Amino acid sequence: MTHQEFKTRFLPCHKRMYRIAFRYLGNEYDAEDMVQNAYLKLWEMQETLDTITNDEAYALTIVKHLCLDRLKQTTIRHDDEWESIQKAETAPQPDEALEFKEDMGILLHLIERLPEQQRQVLMLKHFEERSTEEIERETGLSNVHIRVLLSRARKTIKEQFIQKP
Repeated sequence: MTHQEFKTRFLPCHKRMYRIAFRYLGNEYDAEDMVQNAYLKLWEMQETLDTITNDEAYALTIVKHLCLDRLKQTTIRHDDEWESIQKAETAPQPDEALEFKEDMGILLHLIERLPEQQRQVLMLKHFEERSTEEIERETGLSNVHIRVLLSRARKTIKEQFIQKP
């Protein structure tokens, strides 16, 4: 695959890749780094890319997995959180900030433990901001089934979050 073919196939996906990365990471610099990492990974896989039928879906999946790996490894500073803290007249107490950080870690862990279909639908709906129709097309599930999966996922997370130690 030449550079030009690679650019033609994957550069049009840049905006969606960035939006997904930003959605997961909440920080423009980390999101841009993650998109660059995805491009690097795609380039390293160039020999196998000819078998891919949907370039955009493949690129978005790589970004999503890289972001999830990153979230598992470290806690990422969210620009919007820092801006709101700076704009606030009083900074949050250290114990409140620590509790928020712990809650986010627990929430991500609970999402990871959901059954595959529930996790997939929840991530598409809330992290990638897909409409129910888009989720239907992507997963092949019916509208009713998607709503049921979302409801069960939210209920499970809520119940388990309330029971946290």
